[in-house]
Amino acid sequence: MKAFALVSALLAQTPAAATAPAPAVTGKPLARNTLKEPVKEPRVVWASLSPQERASFLTGDAALPLKERLLRVSERFLGTPYVHSPLGEGSGVDPDPTFRLDAVDCLTFVEQALAMSLATAEPEVAGVLERLRYASTPTYEDRNHLMEAQWLPNNQRKGFLVDVTRRYGGEDTVKVQKTLTAVTWTSRSSLALGLPKTRQPRGTYSLDMIPLERVMAHARQVPSGTILVVLREDLPLKATRMTHLGFVVQKGKRTWLRHARRGVDGNGRVVDEDLETFLARNAKYDKWKVSGVSLYEPRRPDAGGGELVSSP
Repeated sequence: MKAFALVSALLAQTPAAATAPAPAVTGKPLARNTLKEPVKEPRVVWASLSPQERASFLTGDAALPLKERLLRVSERFLGTPYVHSPLGEGSGVDPDPTFRLDAVDCLTFVEQALAMSLATAEPEVAGVLERLRYASTPTYEDRNHLMEAQWLPNNQRKGFLVDVTRRYGGEDTVKVQKTLTAVTWTSRSSLALGLPKTRQPRGTYSLDMIPLERVMAHARQVPSGTILVVLREDLPLKATRMTHLGFVVQKGKRTWLRHARRGVDGNGRVVDEDLETFLARNAKYDKWKVSGVSLYEPRRPDAGGGELVSSP
């Protein structure tokens, strides 16, 4: 997978060129592939449910603890096709829909799974998703495009996320940084975001990271439902060093990463992939080397900054 393709799928989220409709998702078992995956996948995925069935599922699960609910909600995305930047504002710069269940990329999979898990009923989903995807207003310029500078700090401030990297990485955890300067915003990948100069983040952002070679030493201690974010080496002309994310899933005697994986032949989908296999593949990237991972625990925000509200 090319480095630019990886980062564009996560952070750029600029309007994609017209593509063929995503293949229909059915309730039939998916064909096995070369990934090491758990044997069982859900028989019914979100895209095959009616709005009424989806609403009933969300209401029926509302009393479950967030971790358990997140696993149940995200599991119903398994097999969903990968499509680059499937969500937008419904009009304007990025006219893609604001919500869809028939296609995801790595970021929108996490965002929609979180929104559906945090909402206690169907009418709340759109409002929660909006709070996750935007700093304040649902406009392209106000979208959380960059992970270090926007998505992570804004969602931690709102109470949706807590950085738990050091909690599970212990003494192996290191402090790293991402600096955004005027020079950063001269590169092709940064300019592809299409942000006006007044909305281009500048500054230095600190992060806790578990080095790639030490992740598996701590993997079994990381609870299911924790968000794992992949960091690459810091390149001055790249507006981010975070290029992928998904949910940790502890199943059997192995640790898995539930994530939307881009396929080499356009056949990407949401999968449960053995974490060790995933990390070994990432260790082979040489053009933009992977440095390690950061971990974030999803939370239900309190009434202070991230209250859950129904959409109008």
